[in-house]
This record gives sequence, C-alpha cells and structure tokens, in this order.
Amino acid sequence: MWTITDSPIGQLRLVEDHGSITAIEFHPFRDPDARILGDRDDDHPVLVECARQLAAYFAGERTEFDLPLAPVGTQFQERVWKELLTIGYGRTASYGEIAGRLGLTGHGARAVGLANGRNPIPVVIPCHRVVGASGALTGYAGGLERKQLLLGLESDSLF
Repeated sequence: MWTITDSPIGQLRLVEDHGSITAIEFHPFRDPDARILGDRDDDHPVLVECARQLAAYFAGERTEFDLPLAPVGTQFQERVWKELLTIGYGRTASYGEIAGRLGLTGHGARAVGLANGRNPIPVVIPCHRVVGASGALTGYAGGLERKQLLLGLESDSLF
C-alpha cells in the first residue's frame, strides 16, 4: 500500500508492506522496480502514522521516528542503513566514520556512500546526515538542496 504526503521538501510517497514502511520516495516518483507498491490507501494505519511523524519532524516537534521499518537491500546495505540510525538528530557523520564503525578499510567509505545512496527510506533512516570527510555536503539521492534543507531543519548552525 502507499500514500502521498506533502512536506517542505516536496511530495513524498510512503510505501508499506506487511505493516512496515519499505520506502519513502521523493517527487517526481519513479515507477517501482522490484519493490511491491500495491494500491493507494490514504487511510492505512502505518502510512497515516508515518505521515503524522514526518509532519511533526518537519514542524520541529519530533527528533526521532518510531515506525516499523523494513528496508530491502543487500546484507551490507542493511548494515549501513542500521548504522545510519545511530546518527543523532542535528548531528552528522562522514562516510569514512561510518565505514570505520563497520570495521571497513580501504574503499570502505566509497562502499558506504554507495549503500547510503540506495537507502529506500530517506529522512527516517537519516542518510542526509552523512557528509564528506571535510564536512562538506556531498551527493544525496533527493538532491543537495533537499539535503541542505533537512540538515537546516535539524540545526541552524550546521549549514
């Protein structure tokens, strides 16, 4: 099931499967690949709760999400996404720091960057909080303007 909600970063398509959020997509929406999209259901309880928590986050009233999540990816991607959840509101971490936390060496930061870019549940799994080694904003699947807006919502002093 899925629904659409408005936000300061544009419309978001919220997708759930078996009672868990599986995707949050930025507009313009792409056709689903292998993911299950299903029918639109604006009244599905998990989707309604996700939209409510996102609205509270964007209003500055929520710093953490409490939603059932089921991102689908490789085992490595899922490890990275789990680590992203440890980056607190208003904080950032570099790709290299995330790689180090996962015990990766060599091209670990690059691998983390690739997994970060495939995060199917942005905002809730805060891939926007990952920055370059110098602290500079780097790529973001939703575009750097959205990344900057999200970080700005969390801390006026970051950017």
